[in-house]
Amino acid sequence: MTNLYKESGPVTAIIVGAGHRALAYANYALLHPDRLKIVGVADPNELRRKMVAEKFNLSEEFCFTSAEELATRPKFADAVINGTMDQDHVPTSIPLLKAGYHILLEKPFATNEEEMWELVKTAEKYERKVMICHVLRYAPFYVEIKKRLLSGEIGDIINIQTVEHVSYHHMAVGYVRGKWRNKDICKTSMLLAKCCHDLDLIMWFKSGIKPVAISSMGGLFQFIKEKAPKGADTRCLVDCPIEENCLYSAKKHYIDHPERWSFYVWDSLEHIKNPTIEQKIESLKTNNIYGRCVWKCDNNVVDHQSLVIRFEDGSTVTHNMIGGAAKPQRSIHIVGTIGEIQGVFDESKFVIRKIDPRPGREYSEEVVDLNITGDMTGAFGGHGGGDLRLVSDFVDYILDKPRSISCTSIHDSIYGHLAVFRADKSMEENRVVGFD
Repeated sequence: MTNLYKESGPVTAIIVGAGHRALAYANYALLHPDRLKIVGVADPNELRRKMVAEKFNLSEEFCFTSAEELATRPKFADAVINGTMDQDHVPTSIPLLKAGYHILLEKPFATNEEEMWELVKTAEKYERKVMICHVLRYAPFYVEIKKRLLSGEIGDIINIQTVEHVSYHHMAVGYVRGKWRNKDICKTSMLLAKCCHDLDLIMWFKSGIKPVAISSMGGLFQFIKEKAPKGADTRCLVDCPIEENCLYSAKKHYIDHPERWSFYVWDSLEHIKNPTIEQKIESLKTNNIYGRCVWKCDNNVVDHQSLVIRFEDGSTVTHNMIGGAAKPQRSIHIVGTIGEIQGVFDESKFVIRKIDPRPGREYSEEVVDLNITGDMTGAFGGHGGGDLRLVSDFVDYILDKPRSISCTSIHDSIYGHLAVFRADKSMEENRVVGFD
């Protein structure tokens, strides 16, 4: 592919969809202005356009109400950072690819197989670079595991077991009360919205070996009207007599923890510079979706799902997603022919065990402690230290410079997305589904 870009100076990019994920990536430009410069924004929300314009010193002529409007103007940047909602990723990306932009695209990059292939073919036809924001590939925990696998330390992979415990407050804010609660609205299953990270990691660790079959089961077990506590009403702070003792009280989740998930919960108050507690409480009492009873919402995505994948080399993988856990946690156990890797992402620590049949021995053990602290789940905007490393890799990708082992082009992301689509199909149709 021909490099269309200047020999010197920063890569220029336009923010499309000025939500918290796109802005998290765009912050790289403030830290490294010699490598990335934000030169435009497209968002239907006037307040967000103005906020981005002020933050990145943009004139009004480079602020647009939509990706479609942007695509009609002469190309004035190298790339786009697309942080729109899941169901908008493909409809907004296709005209921008045709207009000449390369794209850093938030995951999941598509919400069904048909539009996935449409986007892949469009990128190929117009020779554009599309990198998917699988940010956990950049977390030091998973990078180090990948390096150990590449070095052959545990031999050939026999089985991978991954588990994601989605915390009770994350489950409620994202998949019961929030943006990803209803597949008819967001066009995204919970497995796709929450675990395309995990399925991508699995495919990455399998290093290009193709999946051949998948089986999945799951459902909506807890957050349904039939399981509402006796006396529960529709809004926590309006008419609920049991709010004070409820584990899912909106007051407990969002007033007592005002910064946790704040970019979701208080987006309806973004027109107020520093909303008071009183204003937040009034919001939860009235039109704020996060003030609703978790058992009486319009949610229809699962709250737990399990799957098994078989690969063409005969190896197998299991992944379990459980929503409503007391403690958020991602764990992994990879068993190979000569050893195993077992660890917990949130603790930033894993163990490598190797077979040792010598007298008095059974196995050797090495503890790898990466000593990473901070927000590992995204509740405050971070993902184990991966966000800015991802953007740095994207800049190198655009400049045709060497990339890290974590870089995820759209082609690298296909099998991870396919696994989600086929798992959901398996669960819905109660059968094993192939990858042909």
